[in-house]
Amino acid sequence: MKNTPFTQKHIDLGAKMAEFAGYNMPISYSGINDEHATVRKNAGVFDVSHMGEFILKGEYALDLIQRVTSNDASKLVNGQAQYSCLPNNEGGIVDDLIVYCIDQNKTYMLVVNASNIEKDWNWIVAHNTNHVEMHNISDKTCLLAIQGPNATKILQTICDTDIMNLKYYTFVRGKMAGVDNVIISATGYTGSGGVEIYFEDSNNAANIIWDAIFEAGKDAGIKPIGLGARDTLRLEMGYCLYGMDINDTTSPLEAGLGWITKFTKTFTNSEALQAQKAAGVTKKLVGFEMLERGIPRHDYLIKDASGNTIGKVTSGTQAPSLNKAIGMGYVATAHAAVDSEIFIDIRNSLVKAKIVKAPFA
Repeated sequence: MKNTPFTQKHIDLGAKMAEFAGYNMPISYSGINDEHATVRKNAGVFDVSHMGEFILKGEYALDLIQRVTSNDASKLVNGQAQYSCLPNNEGGIVDDLIVYCIDQNKTYMLVVNASNIEKDWNWIVAHNTNHVEMHNISDKTCLLAIQGPNATKILQTICDTDIMNLKYYTFVRGKMAGVDNVIISATGYTGSGGVEIYFEDSNNAANIIWDAIFEAGKDAGIKPIGLGARDTLRLEMGYCLYGMDINDTTSPLEAGLGWITKFTKTFTNSEALQAQKAAGVTKKLVGFEMLERGIPRHDYLIKDASGNTIGKVTSGTQAPSLNKAIGMGYVATAHAAVDSEIFIDIRNSLVKAKIVKAPFA
């Protein structure tokens, strides 16, 4: 099992640790509900250094990105980022990712899911027919997500560049706590604002920045946050999790990701996906809330009032901000309208729910 540069910090802080994507990661510290509320109301720090980062450089870097991703990266200028996905040849998704434009038409950073680093790298390499210069910098890159309404205010005190006015999905490079060349990005996975910061793990940078963040936020009540609250936060916003809500068999159109699927260009399987759009999908990823007592879990069956199976749950939880159980799942298109009544099969009992529009929070 791999460690991140912050693993000992988590252990020293008494985190409940567990394996995730091959890494020893913190699941919770003070408890998921408390950590969830901290991010929604104040500021929390996630260690997400297990995520993958690739650098693509050279004359054909953008061309390669355009061919393997669904969104239109040609729209990006320096300092902009873009959510996208890597479609496969069968209509599913290799991974979802963020594309960062470091130097327009020349240098880009792709940020991919931890469990898919090798898979994604091999997929992109297989399409690299123009010999684009590629570097997998995952093992030497630290990534912290400082999320919440007070996150940027706390971090601004240790930054030498303005981060208070960063627009959503833009980023800057600057010095943080004396560490040079830190990428500070107005992105995140919580829906509560804040930034994500990328920096090289060298010259004790990980310890310096971690300690500086918690010193700067000490009086404001900043806290470390585990992956448990990360999951409840993203689910309240209706954000997909790869391996749960999207995977190699779910198309971006079925997953409600048509907005990142741009047919103004040609990309992997774009012709088939365009045909799927024209014909209409047969199943859709929907959000739902429970109307009766019960918590939906991954792979629970979704049924109609007559007990016929119409879909399957992909994610579900008791939402800390809402005090009710929510979930996402794929259902047959005929049952996908907002306010439709559905039933979740929980231990052989049909528990009533209704389809709602995400985000939940």
